Amino acid sequence: MSQEQNSIEIEKEAFSLLELTTRVKKTVYESFSDTYWVRAEMSDVRTNMSSGHCYLEFIEKNTITGQIVARARGTIWAKTFRMVKPYFEMETGQLFASGIKVLVKVIVEFHELYGFSLTVIDIDPAYTLGDMVRKRMEIIRQLQEEGVLTLNKELPFPALPQRIAVVTSATAAGYEDFLNQLSLNKAGYPFYVKLFPALMQGEKTEASVISALDKIYHYADSFDVVVIIRGGGATSDLNSFDSYLLAANCAQFPLPVITGIGHERDDTIVDMVAHTRMKTPTAVAEFLIGRMDAAADELNALQQDICASAVDVLQKRKNYLQLVGNRLPAIVVNKIERNRATLQALGSKLPTAASSLLKLRNSLLNAARLRLGNLAVFKLKEGERFIQLTEQFIKMASPEYILKRGYSLSLKNGKIIKHAADLQPGDELITRFADGSVYSTVNKIK
Repeated sequence: MSQEQNSIEIEKEAFSLLELTTRVKKTVYESFSDTYWVRAEMSDVRTNMSSGHCYLEFIEKNTITGQIVARARGTIWAKTFRMVKPYFEMETGQLFASGIKVLVKVIVEFHELYGFSLTVIDIDPAYTLGDMVRKRMEIIRQLQEEGVLTLNKELPFPALPQRIAVVTSATAAGYEDFLNQLSLNKAGYPFYVKLFPALMQGEKTEASVISALDKIYHYADSFDVVVIIRGGGATSDLNSFDSYLLAANCAQFPLPVITGIGHERDDTIVDMVAHTRMKTPTAVAEFLIGRMDAAADELNALQQDICASAVDVLQKRKNYLQLVGNRLPAIVVNKIERNRATLQALGSKLPTAASSLLKLRNSLLNAARLRLGNLAVFKLKEGERFIQLTEQFIKMASPEYILKRGYSLSLKNGKIIKHAADLQPGDELITRFADGSVYSTVNKIK
């Protein structure tokens, strides 16, 4: 076969793009003529404000790597969307938004211009609820395994919770209600409130509240409790408080955390790990006032107990004093009688005792007088002997006694000469002997 014939044959077998896409559309329609329930995650959800149609993508991710393994364009026409969206949000409590896993009933379509797509005609909220419950259970199980689920609940609650760190939006109506409830308490308790602003709805809620908690942590000694509150709003806004990171931060916070972020029937994971969960900001304020009331009641009870104890002690002392007062005259009379008998006995013994004592004293005086006379005689004799010895010593030491023994004394100018060196030639001397004196002049000193 020639090259020209081959080229013509290929031209005969070729399809135009429209022809091909039309055949694909027909095949899809014939093969997938029924409706199908599809599990997928919603992505890039957009609503056309003018038409009311909702355009989105359905994706599926690998459970291990998180990579997208399938993608399809989706459409929810306005008539269906007006019913599906509020029904889904009411049942699940979540906004109809990207990132949510859904079970949708779809029609498989293929358009020559827009390609493959899925048109949603119904949705099953139970599937999404089941996925939400599964995620919550996984978070709760993780907190339990880490041992932090009940840490905040185990903290001792302060007796007087007056210094309050509040995490909320500065413009939230719930914050104003909270402040009013505290400031208008009937007992007039003083509360000191410091606001740490945070976003309380939207995708940034988790990071914003954690940031506020981090700031409070640096001043933890300045506060008694932490209060996380939000006013009103859609139930779907509570999804941020089912976050693992936020719950872990609250559970491990060193101060008791009180929450007032939902309604009576709503219970987030943050509520579960908090020390105390209240339904609204006003209820949180009432709880704090109630704790102050309880402390005041306890103080009043203690005061009453002390007063009662004091009255009881005083009454017992009064009764004792009255008893003593009643018995005192008899005790005094008895004591006087015993003392009178003792005095009488002593009185009868006194003359004899006095006579005996006088005799004893007289005997002692006589003995002392005798000893004193003997001692005086002895002392006089001893003194006389001492005087005699002293006199004899003085006589022996006198110059006259020395001279009589053959010695002489040489004097110069009335002073005794003891050394030859004290004399000079020509000095006049007086030499005394026992029987007289000799006057001489020094001629030579050897």
